[in-house]
Amino acid sequence: MDTIASLFSFITTPVSWVIVQFHSVYGAIFGPDTGWAWGLSIVSLVILIRICLIPLFVKQIKATRAMQTLQPEMKKIQERYKNDRQRQSEEMMKLYKETGTNPLSSCLPILAQSPFFFALYHVLNSIASNDTIGVINERLLESAQKAHIFGAPLAAKFTDSSEKVEALNSSLTDVRVVTAIMIVLMSLSQFYTQRQLMTKNVDTSVKTPFMQQQKMLMYIFPVIFAVFGINFPVGVLVYWLTTNVWTMGQQMYVIHNNPTPGSKAQAAYLERLSKHVTRHGKTRNRRERAIVKAIVAKGRDRNEYERKFINGLNKAGLAAQTDGAVIKSESSAAAQAEDGTPTSTGAAPKRQQPKRQSKSQRQSGAPKAAGESTSLTKSDEPQDAKPASAAKKGNAKPAGSTRSKAQSGQRKGPQRPKSPSKK
Repeated sequence: MDTIASLFSFITTPVSWVIVQFHSVYGAIFGPDTGWAWGLSIVSLVILIRICLIPLFVKQIKATRAMQTLQPEMKKIQERYKNDRQRQSEEMMKLYKETGTNPLSSCLPILAQSPFFFALYHVLNSIASNDTIGVINERLLESAQKAHIFGAPLAAKFTDSSEKVEALNSSLTDVRVVTAIMIVLMSLSQFYTQRQLMTKNVDTSVKTPFMQQQKMLMYIFPVIFAVFGINFPVGVLVYWLTTNVWTMGQQMYVIHNNPTPGSKAQAAYLERLSKHVTRHGKTRNRRERAIVKAIVAKGRDRNEYERKFINGLNKAGLAAQTDGAVIKSESSAAAQAEDGTPTSTGAAPKRQQPKRQSKSQRQSGAPKAAGESTSLTKSDEPQDAKPASAAKKGNAKPAGSTRSKAQSGQRKGPQRPKSPSKK
């Protein structure tokens, strides 16, 4: 680790300068020789670095989602050229070039942060060795050696001997308890961050080897942090724990507000968005309009959650537009007016439906209730209004006949003659 850290010695001067500047601020509040002043200086260094890396983090999110989208195509290429590795690599590179995807983009924040991490390790290791480094002179070196975080010196390690720890004015028990707790917290934060990504922000409709690799990393990374953590000074553990907590919070914000399409996080987000749009009849800001615009542009390629979102708007009488706006649907307003329900222009009167007569009323020819049609039925027609041809054929029945054919349940119109039975 010391050899690797020495490779980044060129950046130790800027890192030490930033730490000293923050220390001058916190030292005026908590005292220059306190663990709070030096510990918060390291935390502020992490925050400053992570703010500068936000553009790379955005690229990482886009690259990760693009890789998830390309997994089915990559799997087809692997199956098609499984016996030709060279052709397989060429087709992969061609696919990356056509889609503008870079597999290394997902590792950009870690790669960009590594020099600062090793430079800080080099600075703290020099403090433990009583060597000046960068802008840290002898006075600041003595102050940093006196600084303790919950009883553990800033430059102490879990694997240090008791003599080395005593030289830093501490006990071996305090050092190992503090470092063990910080290593556990560091591993748990890394595990939760990866688990949150796999359980909430992954497209569940696509099953690819990429998802299996991510699941393996979810368990491998915490073990790696635990193994290497015992060789990290307390100050480096503060640095790495802070950056893990920052990553976890940053990812929670992204998952909550800009989830991956097809993931459980998208289902929860669209449900919240649907409730708000239904209540207010419009989208709140540019980001929501961009999401609605993207869903509308997909057309038939929408996933299950996006179709449910559009259908929910339609049921509420709203329609999503191609520019991302949400307006009142004209078809739903017309349907409401026809049913008599209140609309945006006023309340329409409810149409009266005629009451149905019972079977006994229809058979007895009872008069219809008020509001019903007064047209005569076939059974209520006067006998002299029937065609004369029916009387000539002898089919006319007297006025006192019980029921007509229509009332007796027989079929109207010409009857189909029965076929003679075969003897």
